[in-house]
Amino acid sequence: MTEASAAEYIDIGINLTHDSYDADREAVLRRAIDRGVRQFIVTGASVQGSRDALSLAKAAPRILRATAGCHPHHAIDLDAAALSSLDDIAADPLVAAIGECGLDYHRNFSAPREQRAAFAAQLELAIRHGKPLFLHCRDAHADFMAMLRERATVLPRAVLHCFTGVSTELDECLEFGLYIGITGWICDERRGTHLKPLVGRVPRGRLMIETDGPYLLPRDLQPKPDSRRNEPMYLPHIAAVIAAARGELVGDLAAHTTATAREFFSFAWETSSAADPT
Repeated sequence: MTEASAAEYIDIGINLTHDSYDADREAVLRRAIDRGVRQFIVTGASVQGSRDALSLAKAAPRILRATAGCHPHHAIDLDAAALSSLDDIAADPLVAAIGECGLDYHRNFSAPREQRAAFAAQLELAIRHGKPLFLHCRDAHADFMAMLRERATVLPRAVLHCFTGVSTELDECLEFGLYIGITGWICDERRGTHLKPLVGRVPRGRLMIETDGPYLLPRDLQPKPDSRRNEPMYLPHIAAVIAAARGELVGDLAAHTTATAREFFSFAWETSSAADPT
């Protein structure tokens, strides 16, 4: 057993409701648990996705929590009725954060104006419920930070999940007080190597780790998996890459990122969670 697989982890971003997991969702969790991933935050990226994430959390509350939000790709769908539904979902105690929400100007599946309106509504939702924020930002840093700064005095704690930005963007995020989530993007030799010298600048207590499965399968896995689907069982591999970049032992990285995630999401640890994914 490697040091990475002997440690214990929380995957703070797993799209477990994705249909690619429909045939083997419980097996996916078991494989991850066997490798030390003890708890999982199931991402809600739409109203229905948030409802489904909450259903999964209710079925396995020892190891799962949900987020409730509307990804910027779906911002056009967040009308008054959808926002009311999201508000109801967010009230459940098993919803640990509001999001995935933010801005994404990379593809603009929803227009920037629609994205900003949906983001603003979800920031208010988090403030009203007093729950942390699970944030998304891609190619929209200036507008993203401006909207956060407008509410700086009342915002709850917030994590920018799947950080992929550059040095100056990281500095602004840290100065503002954001937590930082790092995925297998750091394992991508085409576009993620710039993260390796940056990740060491994230202070202990502000860093968390995630797979963002089924997306972002680490490209440096050896041997390469037959499937391109990412799973939380690969979180220890991602942790090892991050630990090496930070000059830390992977067990140390696992310990402090897990402690940070438990505190951030108010997710109590139960030793029995290691034995049974339900």
